[in-house]
Amino acid sequence: MKAVMLAAGVGSRLGRGNGLPKVLLEFGGQTLLERHVRILRAAGLESLVLGVGFEAERIAAAVGSVGAGDFVRLVENPDYRKGSITTLWALKQAMPADEPILLMDADVLYDARLIERLIATPHANCFLLDRDVEAGEEPVKLAIQGTEPVDFNRRIAAPYDFYGESVGFFRFSPEVLKKILTHVEHHLQAGETDIWYEAAIRDALLTEPAGTFGFEDVTGLPWIEIDFPEDIRRADEEILPRLSA
Repeated sequence: MKAVMLAAGVGSRLGRGNGLPKVLLEFGGQTLLERHVRILRAAGLESLVLGVGFEAERIAAAVGSVGAGDFVRLVENPDYRKGSITTLWALKQAMPADEPILLMDADVLYDARLIERLIATPHANCFLLDRDVEAGEEPVKLAIQGTEPVDFNRRIAAPYDFYGESVGFFRFSPEVLKKILTHVEHHLQAGETDIWYEAAIRDALLTEPAGTFGFEDVTGLPWIEIDFPEDIRRADEEILPRLSA
């Protein structure tokens, strides 16, 4: 199994002036990139395909400096200043046609047990859900009715029993991944280049038969997505001390 990761964005919401890609932010003396490589290798992943754009050469140098050139392949998105949906499209040729993948955001500090859940899950197509979701429209939410995912968005439109925040890590079968990429293509053909890649996943969730998607509840396991300066503080002070790996 391979991991495919989106790491092309500028990270403008962090308000930093040094131009450092988020995947190269350090926590506990290790960059997010180093942590991804270590965790994914330990979990038995075959390789990591990294979609890059902003400061791509700097990321390439970092891959070499940590001795991960045999594990990480970089795919460049020339349209990285547009929405993340363009990075997912740039990665399409690197997607395996005959095996499941893990699709991941690069700007997450997380416990290794999240990856273990995705590998061990009985669901061929799986979301990770955290019920300790913050209020507001910023978090991408997964809504559940019964045991079935029914919506995936910042604003939930479908009736639901409960919802949680999406970690930004997914497992997809090759068949469903192909359909997600078809939805990506439709958005791009319609000129929708400035949207999040999650829109194409939502399209698949809403159009595929019931039972296609499942979820793993990872509430209580430490993780954080790094979007704002406050997230860096929380990552250092609250998340890092709780990590098992």
